[in-house]
Amino acid sequence: MSDESPRWDPALIPDPTAALEAQLLVFAKELGEGYQRERERAQHLERALGDLRHAYLQTVRSLALVVEAKDATTGQHIERCRRYGMALLAEMGMADENREAEFGFLLHDCGKVGIPESVLNKPGPLTAAEWRVMRTHPIIGYQLVADIPFLRTAALVVRCHHEMFDGTGYPAGLKGEEIPLAARVFSVVDAFDAMTADRPYRAALPVAAAVEELQKMAGTQFDPEVVRVFAPLSERLIPRTAA
Repeated sequence: MSDESPRWDPALIPDPTAALEAQLLVFAKELGEGYQRERERAQHLERALGDLRHAYLQTVRSLALVVEAKDATTGQHIERCRRYGMALLAEMGMADENREAEFGFLLHDCGKVGIPESVLNKPGPLTAAEWRVMRTHPIIGYQLVADIPFLRTAALVVRCHHEMFDGTGYPAGLKGEEIPLAARVFSVVDAFDAMTADRPYRAALPVAAAVEELQKMAGTQFDPEVVRVFAPLSERLIPRTAA
């Protein structure tokens, strides 16, 4: 009997390595095609979500314009506050966690639709009774939008945008981090825009002067950390030549 092992005969037994390579090639091709299909579906979904978000934003802008038309002093205030606020959240690294905040920035004063025009546009100082009426607008606004699913986070900005860091604001007297971050951000950009925009009763302040005022009120009206981040950002939002 021969001691030689039987040789592999390709005519009788298929090469197992070649068969495995062929299976791997088929698997790789199917995997690549599956990945491409999933990528295309993800891109389609991302476009659909982008379109939906754009539709939401346009709807919210339309709602905000109703308030802007009623209050003669606002001008482009709400759109600037949206732009400044989202830029500030991005600078803080918090934009992704607060994507719905821009809806709240646009709708912050939506409760003013429930305030009589005799109070809202009164040319002189408000009486104590009129101030009590005016200070209901955050609650009115909150009640208007809180039950709309895509505005629930934004509703917190509407409700809390007049709260102050030291707890002396309204309507609930919230203090420090009890106030939602988006509302603390809004309070800074709202005051900044009010100071740097022309009003019927005064000219706009320079950017540096407005930032100085924010810094004076850091810790009382405003969150000190939000003011700290906003100070250098402000020069990029409004070029010095425009101040």
